[in-house]
Amino acid sequence: MTIPSLSAPLDVGGRSLRNRVVLAPMSGVTDLPFRDLAWRFGAGLVVTEMVASRELALNARESWSRIRNCGIRPHMVQLAGREAHWMAEAARIAEGEGADIIDINMGCPAKKVIGGYSGSALMRDPDHALGLIEATVKTVKVPVTVKMRLGWDHGSINAPHIAARAEAAGAAMITVHGRTRMQFYEGRADWDAIRAVRDVLSIPLVANGDVDTAQDAEDILRRSGADAVMVGRSAQGRPWHPAVLAGACAHPSTAEIAVLAVEHYRMMLDFYGAEAGLRHARKHLGWYLERFAPGFTGPAKAELMTARDSDFVADRLAEALLAGAVPAFGEAA
Repeated sequence: MTIPSLSAPLDVGGRSLRNRVVLAPMSGVTDLPFRDLAWRFGAGLVVTEMVASRELALNARESWSRIRNCGIRPHMVQLAGREAHWMAEAARIAEGEGADIIDINMGCPAKKVIGGYSGSALMRDPDHALGLIEATVKTVKVPVTVKMRLGWDHGSINAPHIAARAEAAGAAMITVHGRTRMQFYEGRADWDAIRAVRDVLSIPLVANGDVDTAQDAEDILRRSGADAVMVGRSAQGRPWHPAVLAGACAHPSTAEIAVLAVEHYRMMLDFYGAEAGLRHARKHLGWYLERFAPGFTGPAKAELMTARDSDFVADRLAEALLAGAVPAFGEAA
């Protein structure tokens, strides 16, 4: 089998992705500032944070903020829910607000999501899950895709069965994370197990789980037979990473990382407002520092992470990254 080039475009239900590296939807991470940066660098597709369908339909402020866009095309909105009515209504709203692709979340393992019988809990009831997919497909004109896991647990690996039925119901692409729900993020993703899904599909397949390096991307494509890869946690603290894997940009230098991290911080303050922005930004600051200035610890780091003066935070962040204990990729140690 020929491994597809990550730099090649990919058609998804008539929508063209500029390359085959997708930034995963991650709650609390892939907000608009993060997606904007990843897109500017050259990611093939970026996906919103998971949006609760019922809350969006009932006009919840947070849900509406999650579907905002800034000129990214195609604009992919991921919806979660357990009732066909609310999924269809949320999809209609998202389409009306400019979504080019609707993604259905059947993969989230979080307790608060599966406790509401959404996310990966849907894989325990394929008939019900297919009802949600069918209702969504019938409601919108844009492509509908589905993201899932291998199954609920190792005794119920049913991703191939659900994926085949999803395609028959009109799904335009399937993404599979190579773990079961019960694994959460433990152990290693099973890239070989994803191939069973490839064997039953004619639509594009995206493989997800533990893709960090270019070699990982090549290996997961070869072992799964997928058409594209999705990266999640490996992009935390480096929103340019999907684009680097796709060959769309070079890894930034240490100096560039310092500038980009500060820009990201400022973007979050603008998006959320000063008070909420400080709170939302802290996890991102931590990821930048852990990756590129691991020697910056102790009271100095604690002061930066808890400071409320945005100028102080920006200055100290840049200083820490410029003096980082590790060189950026491609730089001499």
